[in-house]
Amino acid sequence: MGDDKWAELLDRVESQFGVLERGDEEIMAASGGHREFVVFNGPMGKMMLERVTRPKVIGEKSFGGSKYGAGSGVEKIYSPDETVKIVKAYRDEDGEWTEIDAGSFGQ
Repeated sequence: MGDDKWAELLDRVESQFGVLERGDEEIMAASGGHREFVVFNGPMGKMMLERVTRPKVIGEKSFGGSKYGAGSGVEKIYSPDETVKIVKAYRDEDGEWTEIDAGSFGQ
């Protein structure tokens, strides 16, 4: 979801339901990702919309040793100029955030 649609969605939530909490925090400090969220009382109770923006993964590089006990792993390679934006919706069920289908929120 692009910046304009996200701003439009936040305006709609604020005007229809009011905002309980709003935040923006850095995640993935090394690669420059961040998370934006808004908490509100919606038609299904307390709800949260979240948008995570992070660099696009353009490849993976595996490494490891051939000896028993040697460390191994996968290193992700991120694009320096392309980003991915993911929107998710959650509802509060007994103090736990449960993901719900966000398809109806962005349409």
